[in-house]
Amino acid sequence: MTEALEIIIGDLLRQKKLKLAVAESCTGGLISDRITNIPGSSEYFMGGIVAYAYDAKVKLLGVSWETLTAYGAVSRQVVLEMARGARQVLDTDLAISVSGIAGPGGETVDKPVGTTWIGLSTSDGEWARGFCWQGNRMENKASSAQAVLQLVMDYLRGGRDLDIPLK
Repeated sequence: MTEALEIIIGDLLRQKKLKLAVAESCTGGLISDRITNIPGSSEYFMGGIVAYAYDAKVKLLGVSWETLTAYGAVSRQVVLEMARGARQVLDTDLAISVSGIAGPGGETVDKPVGTTWIGLSTSDGEWARGFCWQGNRMENKASSAQAVLQLVMDYLRGGRDLDIPLK
């Protein structure tokens, strides 16, 4: 059986003495829940912000109204601003973020249900990955949380090609 991503990430963060923050929208705290299920996670996990509504993204994470208006909440631009904001607010080395359309409603012409963007902000740079999940609401949330944790692991292991456009 493979080790859960949150365990691997915790070990890597502890080894590298790095602090992590999370900014969540569509996952509603699921990523923070997975991270805090690991005993001792308070050593490296500073906290998470669930910013579901536009107002919360602006007030809690510093996302600009201009970015939200121009690109929508489910966009590369917004998740990068969310991650940057969480890193700043919680004073961490890296922060991850997610915004998506979990379903069953909420789609637009160019963003179907399942469209999700995840972001990572570090002192080394910023990256984003886009996905379009095909599951129901709960499956889309779980897939999004898994993708965010995978991005963190890829970064911590020195991975390249961290940026993946929406396909």
